[in-house]
Amino acid sequence: MKVVLEHLTKIFPSRNKKSNEQVVAVNDFTFEIPDGKLIGLLGPSGCGKSTTLYMISGLQKPTGGKIFFGEDDVTELTPENRGVGLVFQNYALYPHMTVKQNILFPLQNLKGEDKLTKTVMLERAYEAARLVQIDDLMDRKPHELSGGQQQRVAIARALVKMPRVLLLDEPLSNLDARLRLQTREEIKRIQRETGITTVFVTHDQEEAMSISDMIVVMRLGVLQQIGAPQEVYDNPVNLFVAKFLGTPPINVFEGVVKGEKLYIGEQAVLDVKGAADQEVYVGIRPEGFITNPEGEFTTNLINVEVMGRDVSIVSKHPNAVSETIRSIVDADSAIDRDATTVSFSLKPHKVFLFSKETEQRIPFEVK
Repeated sequence: MKVVLEHLTKIFPSRNKKSNEQVVAVNDFTFEIPDGKLIGLLGPSGCGKSTTLYMISGLQKPTGGKIFFGEDDVTELTPENRGVGLVFQNYALYPHMTVKQNILFPLQNLKGEDKLTKTVMLERAYEAARLVQIDDLMDRKPHELSGGQQQRVAIARALVKMPRVLLLDEPLSNLDARLRLQTREEIKRIQRETGITTVFVTHDQEEAMSISDMIVVMRLGVLQQIGAPQEVYDNPVNLFVAKFLGTPPINVFEGVVKGEKLYIGEQAVLDVKGAADQEVYVGIRPEGFITNPEGEFTTNLINVEVMGRDVSIVSKHPNAVSETIRSIVDADSAIDRDATTVSFSLKPHKVFLFSKETEQRIPFEVK
């Protein structure tokens, strides 16, 4: 099911009666979610991603704009008439009910033409349970389950209605690191097997990039960039997106472009054909450094951290915006740990320029 959001806006009234200043949670959001894809809504807390999800589900009514499921305008439809399955961050299971009863609950509330026989309801419940691999836990109650198992019950309960759209609101945030990794792989498997259009809300960029077909990066209610995860990582449209995506985060420096050369401090570190003379922010991904005694860029060495297949070089530079710089290089790289400085060559496709005024990306060609 294709989902189309047209100029979607949500404004909340001010909590401060004196200022009466409204809060714009989502601002003119336009986006088409392709049929059968898993989309990651990504951004820091307060960016409007959960509000967007709740408007798609019908739990919150837009201040402006429209929502379409396929060709159907569902903007004014109640949640129960939209055909959505919603999984909350806290699972929201009924503690006094068994797993089977929790999964059956949405089907038991169907009325009229949609009402099902007990046999059909049980078949659907067990089918959903098998899909999330909990069919052997049907007689247990939530308190007898692990966090990961409870999350699977919540997903099965959402799937049992055979929804047109599946909505997941930070479903992994209450799980430990290992369970989070395992469960996100399960979510991707389930989505592929069912082919249900899925919207996955998270603030964890690694989580979103690992399972999403496309990611939507938001900031303060405004859409920043849409694209395949690797494409957005490799080609951020602005400094915010570049800084938000990546672990370790991108290294940011203050620099200057003069005569199509990029300077960080006094060093000319890269040729940037087509870039006009100006002050810039320079973003260099941690993997964009190559150790080279004759390299163009020199930093003050602090520490070398061995991470197995890679080495993380921690250093400083007076033009760095952050306190330290992290450079990820091959473990076979020759590094003098007793040196006070370390020199690098830079990988041009891992270096980004951003306007000092607008923070928008500045394109350039490599000579």
